[in-house]
Amino acid sequence: MKKGKFNKYVSTHKRKQSKSSNMAQRKKEVLRKIKSNQSNLSNKPPRQKFPKLKPDRKPANLNFKKSTSPWKLKGVLFFASMLLVILLIPTLIVVPSATGSELDSTSKDTENTQKESAKASESNSSLSVAVMRSEAKEVEDVPLESYVEGVVAAEMPVSDFEMEALKAQALAARTYIVDHLLHKSDSEESDGDVSDTEQHQVYKNETELKKMWGNDYDDNIEKLREAVMATEGEILTYDDTPILPAFFSTSNGFTENSEDYWENEVPYLRSVESPWDEDSSKFLDQKTMSIQEVEQLLGIDLPKNTAVPIETTRTEGKRVAELTLGEHSLSGRDVREKLELRSSDFTIKQKGNHFIFTTKGFGHGIGMSQFGADGMAKDGKDYQDIVKYYYQDVEISTVTETAPTLVSK
Repeated sequence: MKKGKFNKYVSTHKRKQSKSSNMAQRKKEVLRKIKSNQSNLSNKPPRQKFPKLKPDRKPANLNFKKSTSPWKLKGVLFFASMLLVILLIPTLIVVPSATGSELDSTSKDTENTQKESAKASESNSSLSVAVMRSEAKEVEDVPLESYVEGVVAAEMPVSDFEMEALKAQALAARTYIVDHLLHKSDSEESDGDVSDTEQHQVYKNETELKKMWGNDYDDNIEKLREAVMATEGEILTYDDTPILPAFFSTSNGFTENSEDYWENEVPYLRSVESPWDEDSSKFLDQKTMSIQEVEQLLGIDLPKNTAVPIETTRTEGKRVAELTLGEHSLSGRDVREKLELRSSDFTIKQKGNHFIFTTKGFGHGIGMSQFGADGMAKDGKDYQDIVKYYYQDVEISTVTETAPTLVSK
């Protein structure tokens, strides 16, 4: 090879080597950078993966043909807000004012009612009853409502009877004493207003009730006072006058017209059915007496050693109006009272030298039956229903309205 060509070949070869060396070096730098980037990527925290959520339901297909301008939306919202304010402000002003007026009116009505009730209660508490105690032979001054408690407790089995029956009895007891106080004579002043016996109304005070009830006192007195308080100051009237509230234990299935047992016809004491009494333990009774004893008590003579003729007529209330015994006629009332029978509804059978009397009911039969009242209460009737059933066409009034002269004393 010629020297010139050789030098050119050497020069060209060196350039190729130099270029090749440069290319190798650049390749090494690129590989180093790639490794460096991979190293950096490996040091980064792993990207969190989220599960793909499936929607519960398909979204509503809303197609907006044109985009709504935000200024238009703001305008609509502003207009709606102003309209709501215009409508609500007058309502907020008027409603509290009206409500306040109504509350104020209701409050005044309630206050007036409470004042009237307190005034009536105060008037009733100032009224007292002078009770002649039969055993102590002295007069006991008793507030009206306490007297009513003592009468109801003595006249009706508090623990056994329904609350509404006790209320009815309280109304009858209060009416009786008010009527008695209005019409009592001056001669009765020295012996008190009433006795504590059946001559007027049986009455027991707190000491006697504790002795009678024993361990049941607390329960019974609470029930009794609730009944009396519920009817406080109330009485029964007919033509604005206190009635004669006759009552008795048990009927024969009917009550009696007043004139069929007493002398006078009283418009509110009419015969009504009373079927509840058949469940009373006092509904039936028997009494056996010798013919000689009957003759002595009735003041009559009867045929000896033979059957005695017996005939009866009956009242509307199914009781004996008249009894013919041998040749003697007697009223059913006389026979009942003289022979001390439970009722004037009786039948007589002769057995040898004896009479067997079978009675239905217990008491005179006029007015309210106590066992009937309890039966009505068990059937869901209240005390007003009860008294208006047994006392026909009566009204429930107050002591203050009906007897102001008593209250003012």
